[in-house]
Amino acid sequence: MADEKIESEHWMNSKWRPAMGWMYMVVCMFDMIVFPILWSLLQSLNHGQVTSQWNPLTLQGAGLFHIAMGAVLGIAAFGRTQEKLGGANNGGVQTPTTGFATGSTAPSAPSTGFGNSGFNTTPIPGAAFTPAPSWGTTNISTGGGSSAGFGTPTDTSPAIVTGFGGKPAPAAVPQPVL
Repeated sequence: MADEKIESEHWMNSKWRPAMGWMYMVVCMFDMIVFPILWSLLQSLNHGQVTSQWNPLTLQGAGLFHIAMGAVLGIAAFGRTQEKLGGANNGGVQTPTTGFATGSTAPSAPSTGFGNSGFNTTPIPGAAFTPAPSWGTTNISTGGGSSAGFGTPTDTSPAIVTGFGGKPAPAAVPQPVL
């Protein structure tokens, strides 16, 4: 059944990414290498000397062609990576997912997707969420009370702990319970 699905897929559906890459490579090769050489040869054969240089066509209009092809090829490569991670054309073998988390999770459930390494995702029991004070409502001490006065050095540097790979890392900030 799976073989029938693969055979029924049109070649354009499976080969459009490599075709875009090859097309972009051929266009760049002709516009940056072949046409400048032919342009110089044509001028030297007709006029005896080269009077003007080749102006690459793909750089006209601020290089929009290269920007667009970079976006198309970049998104295509990202999409293919996600397909491979999802098991497409892997013979049905599911690989562990990395990159963006797939599916939807509840906001309180930590995911191990892109940007979340799973470090310090367990909530601290008994910790309550207190919002930061808004602008202008912060109590400023005038030198009395429990805070150090103006000009008095205070140690506000966070504790340094060992992170991944043995490198120094800042201490983990307590997370609110959701």
